Amino acid sequence: MNAPRVRLLGLPTDAHSSFLRGAAAGPAAIRAALASDHSNMAAENGLEIGSDVAVEDVGDLALSGAADGLAVIRAAILDTHAAGAVPISLGGDHSVTYPIVAALAAVHGPLNILHFDAHPDLYDEYEGDPLSHASPFARIMEKGHARRLVQFGIRTLNAHSRAQAARFGVEIVEMRDFAPDKVPIPDAPLYVSIDLDGFDPAFAPGVAHHEPGGPGVREFLHVLHRVPGGIVGADIVELNPARDINNVTATLAAKLVKELASLVPGARS
Repeated sequence: MNAPRVRLLGLPTDAHSSFLRGAAAGPAAIRAALASDHSNMAAENGLEIGSDVAVEDVGDLALSGAADGLAVIRAAILDTHAAGAVPISLGGDHSVTYPIVAALAAVHGPLNILHFDAHPDLYDEYEGDPLSHASPFARIMEKGHARRLVQFGIRTLNAHSRAQAARFGVEIVEMRDFAPDKVPIPDAPLYVSIDLDGFDPAFAPGVAHHEPGGPGVREFLHVLHRVPGGIVGADIVELNPARDINNVTATLAAKLVKELASLVPGARS
């Protein structure tokens, strides 16, 4: 039996960021950490990237920040699916999740999403930008691209975000109530979206929006390791290398690539 295939796509854009730019440099930093000799390619479940799971890196998409960036991302995801691979996308800011999910929903039907973040990213628009990195899940839900959206790590719910969550039926495990076993794991087809600012800044300083009070890496992994496998795609977003310290956040992102790759269809067969 052939090893299941993962396709890594770099999405180097921060055109829809707020507060600070810099996430466009994220894909290169994640790749460098993934290729470093400091570690090996084993995920914690024992599967090894490159042998048990085949990973091909197709490099970065040409994203100028223009409106056609949505179409470029969507086309690349559809091409990945047509090639029989599962996309793991390296951001880039969180705005990229909207066209990724739209493309996957076109082939799988509405997805279920497990979303880790300090912020719910449900703004109807932010600073006049409906495609802001603060808005992807509003776009996803209003377009019907997801049946179920489960969010955890959240610790910035304002009145507008609460109203949006109620409007779209979002299931939120706020950080003040968090325990790994409290997070519902949606059924297939499952997409996983990881914003690195979901971690406490002590574990992931290399992000634009530091939000104290988040979980540590092990607590997050306790949730991720409850996913039974068979994900249809995932993203890791919002790494800002200019704010990183000793590549701590990039190294964490590289570990998450391995953990996510071990959850693709067939990886546990």
